[in-house]
Amino acid sequence: MKALTASSSKSRQSSVAVIKRGAHLGAEITGVDLTQPPDESDFTFIEGAFVENQVLVFRDQDISLDQYVAFARRFGEITVHPFRSREAGSNKLADTGRTDYPELIILDNSGDKPPHSTDQWHSDESFRETPPAATLLRSVITPKIGGDTVFASMTAAYDGLPVALQQFYETLAALNDFKVFRSLYSHNYDGRQKLVEMEEIYPNMAHPVVRIHPISKKKLIYVSPQTTTEIVGVREFESEKILDMLYRLPEIPEYQFRVKWEPNMIVIWDNRSVQHYAPRDYLPHHRRMERLTIKGDRPYGVAGPIR
Repeated sequence: MKALTASSSKSRQSSVAVIKRGAHLGAEITGVDLTQPPDESDFTFIEGAFVENQVLVFRDQDISLDQYVAFARRFGEITVHPFRSREAGSNKLADTGRTDYPELIILDNSGDKPPHSTDQWHSDESFRETPPAATLLRSVITPKIGGDTVFASMTAAYDGLPVALQQFYETLAALNDFKVFRSLYSHNYDGRQKLVEMEEIYPNMAHPVVRIHPISKKKLIYVSPQTTTEIVGVREFESEKILDMLYRLPEIPEYQFRVKWEPNMIVIWDNRSVQHYAPRDYLPHHRRMERLTIKGDRPYGVAGPIR
């Protein structure tokens, strides 16, 4: 993705426009019909708006699954979730639904099938060596009440810290584990064996507490209660206190942007600089979403990636 700001719209002859919706993050893209792939100029503009606003909303996009996947691929290579249903045995994270699209995760939830740990601040798959750069979510079935997604700018969270804390956090690394997905595995022998296999494939990964965005070069906080286990190189009680302070940052309303889902809506967020939280307040009603993630790179901080 190229570094570009939405202000470049002044010199463009196009109906595609960006409308800012949040103070620190969140914008709506108008004038685009995704049944027709955006041309290179329009897509470059969308990419720039994406990096600048961190969350983009596309309304009224009644498109096919093939068109949705094709649009996602414009942002980069689509990745497969490590814990999709075929990996987790009988305890499913989600259904893929389409064997021709193993990258697709269908989040189909109701009172009989509640979501798995979405009501916790996180960035997707941050336990991986190279977490996703972006996540796309498309609404298929939306409940009449509830079911919003709340986003928090971790760039704004970093900027809001006193300089002394910014400098302190820049020296730290955090260890990350797929702890939120461990409950997917049964406690019998086969389940334990599968869990050990996944631990070998995805060992605990250290990332900088303060990450630098690879395009905007802005600094941001990169820990979350869903995956982070400890601060490296400090005592346990010190780690707990540091993480408690960091975990509270996305809860600050000024850093948030809330998406109220409508039918045929697509939202893409920058997984490098945004955390999100999906309340379960729509249960027992039905909510069905389709998720795709875009391949990212290894997080690095002031001193580079953690070795």
